[in-house]
Amino acid sequence: MAERLETGPMRTGSMKTGDVWGDRAFRAVALAAGLLVLVALALIAGVTTAKAMPAFRHEGVGFVTTNDWDPNKDQFGALAFIYGTLVASAIALVFAVPLSFGIALFTTEIAKGRLRSLVTSVIDLLATIPSVVYGLWAFLVLTGPIKGVYQAIADTLGQVPGFAALFGGPVSGAAFMTAGLILAVMITPIITSLSREAMLTVAQDDKNAALAMGATRWEMLRVAVFPRVRSGLTGAVMLGLGRAMGETIAVAFVIGSNAQITSKLFQPGDSMASVIAHNFGEATGLARSALIGLGVVLFAITIAVNMAARLVTRRSARALGAR
Repeated sequence: MAERLETGPMRTGSMKTGDVWGDRAFRAVALAAGLLVLVALALIAGVTTAKAMPAFRHEGVGFVTTNDWDPNKDQFGALAFIYGTLVASAIALVFAVPLSFGIALFTTEIAKGRLRSLVTSVIDLLATIPSVVYGLWAFLVLTGPIKGVYQAIADTLGQVPGFAALFGGPVSGAAFMTAGLILAVMITPIITSLSREAMLTVAQDDKNAALAMGATRWEMLRVAVFPRVRSGLTGAVMLGLGRAMGETIAVAFVIGSNAQITSKLFQPGDSMASVIAHNFGEATGLARSALIGLGVVLFAITIAVNMAARLVTRRSARALGAR
């Protein structure tokens, strides 16, 4: 018994020492992984910026403020491509966000058993489909018939003051709207999956407490669920937006490849990613540098969007904490 009493503390002490070293090793590995991400981002930014510097020097600020893109004349104004990227991504969010939140609420609050498993499996399956498949499907199946739908909308809403700027004028099957629709289909599974996981973090007891106090299901969601998952929903939307802004092949098939700035959503346009995909293989010299510059601008816009999302998330968390 005496030996056991003597050896027990020694073993406990040795286990504590091992735990300390294990904790330090884990902390070092985690720190190295975090720093590796920062190093990768720095290398991407540094190398691409260096490759794009000849075009930046040639055009100056005009690279992002002018609309003249003519490699034969060494003119590289990327404003139309930036505009097309933002418009197509905005259209995608308009359609995808409500649909994604609705599906997430359906799978977490309404659907039960096999129906929930079926919907979840289908959403996860849609997220794994390659973008080139979406693009080919949209090009072969969507661009033709949808032109008639666009024409019908243009004939009706195009005559209404205020809507004419968006839906009036001649229409094309390959257009900003088509690119936005196919992007919406592509990012809906991503936003849905992340939103569903965020909503599942809310304890069922909190929901039951709100319902027990007489709240309706919608009031329960508004009071007990949405405030607690606001940051998660914001992150889901931002990840979807990043996917939409960076999508290349699917957009290249259906956006129309016409570098123009117009408010009419049924007319063709172009995006930064699609013009890179179309022209990079044949570009040389200053033209290749300009295409790399488009990638740098897209990278900068993506970082700006993520920083804005973090700011919104922090403000939401502070507002929730203040309550």
